[in-house]
Amino acid sequence: MTDSLPPQPGVLAAIDMGSNSFRLEIAQLSPGRYKRIDYLKETVRLGAGLDEEGLLTEDAMQRGLACLQRFAQRLRGIEPERIRAVATQTLREARNRDAFLARARAALGLPIEVISGREEARLIYAGVARLQPSDDWRLVIDIGGRSTEMILGQGRTPLRAESFQVGSVSLSMRYFGDGRFTEAAFRAAQVAAGAELEEALAPFASRHWKEALGSSGTAGAVSQLLQASGITDGVITPDGLRWCMEQCLRAGRIDKLNMPGLKDDRRAVIAGGLSILYTLATHFDIAELQPAKGALRQGVIFDLDERLSAATAPQGHDARDASVDELQQRFEVDVPQARRVADLALALHAGVAPSADPALARELRWAAALHEMGMMVSHHDHHRHSAYLLGHVDAAGFSQSQQRRLADLVLAQRGGLRKVEAQLAQDSFAWQALCLRLAIIVCHARTGVDTDTLSLQRQGTQAVLVVPSAWAEAHPRTLFLLNEEVSVWDRSGALRLQVQT
Repeated sequence: MTDSLPPQPGVLAAIDMGSNSFRLEIAQLSPGRYKRIDYLKETVRLGAGLDEEGLLTEDAMQRGLACLQRFAQRLRGIEPERIRAVATQTLREARNRDAFLARARAALGLPIEVISGREEARLIYAGVARLQPSDDWRLVIDIGGRSTEMILGQGRTPLRAESFQVGSVSLSMRYFGDGRFTEAAFRAAQVAAGAELEEALAPFASRHWKEALGSSGTAGAVSQLLQASGITDGVITPDGLRWCMEQCLRAGRIDKLNMPGLKDDRRAVIAGGLSILYTLATHFDIAELQPAKGALRQGVIFDLDERLSAATAPQGHDARDASVDELQQRFEVDVPQARRVADLALALHAGVAPSADPALARELRWAAALHEMGMMVSHHDHHRHSAYLLGHVDAAGFSQSQQRRLADLVLAQRGGLRKVEAQLAQDSFAWQALCLRLAIIVCHARTGVDTDTLSLQRQGTQAVLVVPSAWAEAHPRTLFLLNEEVSVWDRSGALRLQVQT
């Protein structure tokens, strides 16, 4: 576990910080081929460490941090931009997640993205669709520690992706936490699972798909024990699930359960997983659930490869760009105006941060593209509506932390800056916010603006906006608004702005 990898070209790595296990996948991609280089898995039980108040216990955090430190040693030699770490349901729920994430980032040496349930589902489907291609309509199911993802899709396209807050760890803790297997506990667990999954009955009904696949986690574990016991060839069936539950009842207790193919790290959570699987099989008419080859971690690698390709291509486009386009359409954004603001904001930003991380420019472009999405709610205080929507909408490709940063940028687009005072302490955010605000002011008349007309220069913490005198004379109202903006930044103390004509 402590050996690092020698440098290898084209290597990508994904870390899946699940509620039950942390996984590290290292792979190489080439056209039409996925080559696994290494795979590590540790049972961390992070989800079992959530107390009644929704706080991660110190013991659970220490288990996670120790695992990430070992992963970090294994990842030495791989460029940070070729590694992506994602966290799922437990860290979506944990009230003290920010404190844990700060320690986790220090342990891993990399940022960690908390992804939404639907984004997790999308990435699971991406992993399955690429490693097990088919043109048939499919239902893909992934039962994790504290959530279950269901995805309906065809080919590489997910048509419906949902996440439900029921998993093998949470259900096992609630109904089998005393270590005993009883018929009453299995019935209660199945009722609880059915209640959570009931809203999925129509959109994921069997008439919509031809085959069902179970990805990773619980499905993989049950498939292995059915095969090892000679019950099936690995396919999960209702009869096979009933046989598994009968073995649990015969054992009576978790510590007495001994089934071929059942690993020790699955023993404590198998009953909850079986309850969810049996509920899915009976409620959704799943006669056969085939084990899937792909999972979340492979989906993250494919998505990361797409992002890296988009970043280097002149007109690069990844899932996040597609989400921004879709949100513009859904919220009836004035696209020509958004484009005008984006073009000018990016031109100004290039003047003050010519060697900045390209990701900052992409964030600024996305914020400009969506800064008026809140106008669908109300023109009054539309920046607040835009920020709320952007921070809470499901947007494929984006992590929750990335959406929060974009929401903060959009919130900063107008008015006083006290509302984003904490964020302005980050130098990169302050310059992004300034460029966005200036672009909105200059484009306020909703007419075309030559991006070469104005220039923004950086002199330490002072920004100098150079305005040609002829342009200033022709646009007195805009010049007035720019001078008002000088006062706003003076009061903030984050940056100083000067308008030079």
